[in-house]
Amino acid sequence: MKSAKAKDLRERSVEDLKELEKKLAGEKFAGRFKNFTNRLDDTSVIKSTRRELARVKTLLVQKAMAASAGTEAAPKAAKPAAKLAAPKAPKAAKTATEKTTKPKAAKAAAKSEKK
Repeated sequence: MKSAKAKDLRERSVEDLKELEKKLAGEKFAGRFKNFTNRLDDTSVIKSTRRELARVKTLLVQKAMAASAGTEAAPKAAKPAAKLAAPKAPKAAKTATEKTTKPKAAKAAAKSEKK
């Protein structure tokens, strides 16, 4: 039965899905609020609404990616712009003298002094 819901949602337009997303977000809030004030009889409504909202959001993302892939002719697994930035420089490795300057006992003593 869940596949029928997803199938029905896939047939909707992006505008309809955005309206449904707003409606479900409101229902989710109302359900959580009613549960908090002990006016909600069936708490499974919260879970089903949350999942339905996730389904709608997933379809919106899929449709957005399909639209952007169609206009840009980009590969399906395109990386976000933030990950395309220059790579970070590697951290400088400690020299042998830096590694051995403080033995474990000295480190433990320093920690106990801080407390």
